[in-house]
Amino acid sequence: MNNDRIQNRHDEYHKLTLKERIAYGMGDFAQNLVFGTIGGFLALHMLTVNTIATATAGFIFLFVRIINVIWDPMVGTYVDKRTSKAGKYRPWILRAGIPLVILSALLFAPIPGVSGSVFFAFIIYLALDLVYSVVNIPYGSLNASLTRDPESIDKLTSTRMMLANSANLLVYTLFPMFVQMASPKDRSLKDTGFFGLELNMGNYTDPSAKYAWFGVYSIYMVIGAAALFFCYKFTKERVVATAEQTANVKTTDLFLELKNNRPLVILGLFFMLAFTFMFFMNTVNGFFNQFVVGHSEWMGAIGLVASIPGILFPIFWPRIKKIFGKKGFFHLFLGMFIVGELLTYVWSREGMHDALWLAYIATFIKQWGLTSATGFMWALVPEVIAYGELKSGKRNAAIINAIMGLFFKIGFTIGGAIPLWLLAAYGFNETGAQQSASAIDGIILTAVWLPIALAIISMFIIQFYPISDKNVTDINRQLDKIRQ
Repeated sequence: MNNDRIQNRHDEYHKLTLKERIAYGMGDFAQNLVFGTIGGFLALHMLTVNTIATATAGFIFLFVRIINVIWDPMVGTYVDKRTSKAGKYRPWILRAGIPLVILSALLFAPIPGVSGSVFFAFIIYLALDLVYSVVNIPYGSLNASLTRDPESIDKLTSTRMMLANSANLLVYTLFPMFVQMASPKDRSLKDTGFFGLELNMGNYTDPSAKYAWFGVYSIYMVIGAAALFFCYKFTKERVVATAEQTANVKTTDLFLELKNNRPLVILGLFFMLAFTFMFFMNTVNGFFNQFVVGHSEWMGAIGLVASIPGILFPIFWPRIKKIFGKKGFFHLFLGMFIVGELLTYVWSREGMHDALWLAYIATFIKQWGLTSATGFMWALVPEVIAYGELKSGKRNAAIINAIMGLFFKIGFTIGGAIPLWLLAAYGFNETGAQQSASAIDGIILTAVWLPIALAIISMFIIQFYPISDKNVTDINRQLDKIRQ
């Protein structure tokens, strides 16, 4: 074996520095800031500010995701078949990142003549979703290209999730508060839930709030663009496909991976279910706070509590995994999520709406479970890619990430569209300041009971995941022999 090949193999097991882990994690920070706000608040904005019909908004989300079924594999194949001096995956973070930011802002833009237009909302959302794939698929593939060192991968997952949840703090805690502070209608001094802090806030679910939405979101987009550039600048690809592997990439590799890579299918199903119940919650969170408990002014404080586990606790994930194992890790935290949801239901009952302490406890437990289960699953993607390489002889990182992206977007679609259809079926009134008892029941069903059911199914699915830590070591050892 020549010295260059020995050096390349050594570099593949590079111990990632803190700066490198933060640089990669800034990509998650940016995407959560951009797309997390879309997932959490676009439906509320469409229905109340743009007054688009509930069922129509649901069909917009559904149709765009159907197109992704064709689009994502094409993106994965295109990326895997090409490379440049800057790398195979890194350049796309900038090439598609800037259009992503611009299109996102346009969804909230109060443009005369098109604001509230179903056609405009559909076209921009479609373009945004297609561009998002061109950012997210290479970005996810970059994760498996930084190193093959298992310890570094676990630490990387913890770091990136801390940054992703820091963005969630800006999204779910501060964004609704900032928009309400900038909203002009029905302004009054309101208790934010921040230990007695009162702020002058308006009604952000009224069409008059359209400039407030756009102004706040535009600032977030500038921050997101800067974070994407930082990710591009300070990351390095080390585990890459050979020239021969790159030349042999085919679109049909997607079907071969689905056929031969059992861990990929199981993890993909888990991804789909996890993102389904996550986006069920995200889609109706604003509705729940506004119409069920009647405390939209608390969203900032409750969002702050929700962000704490995801920011402070990921550092403990590798140790918890060693104690409980991979499957035990997911069972533990999905169980915590279910307990938190049950407490959320108690908060929704008459006589409990003003119990801020209960909202804090329910949210903390629920989000600790949710962010841990849905965050740590990303640590399994590199080993699924390595398993696929061992089975097929091809390192189809982008294709596998495209498959994971499909499972994610199926979950995103179900979690974004079905709640809106359920609200429509239960009689939600887009222009009403108050909702009927039936509409309230629909919100609670979507926010509490359906996520609990899907979490239980997820616990069952992950039980069949076959790759242990010992298996990962064996897979890497076999790949090393093949590459000699």
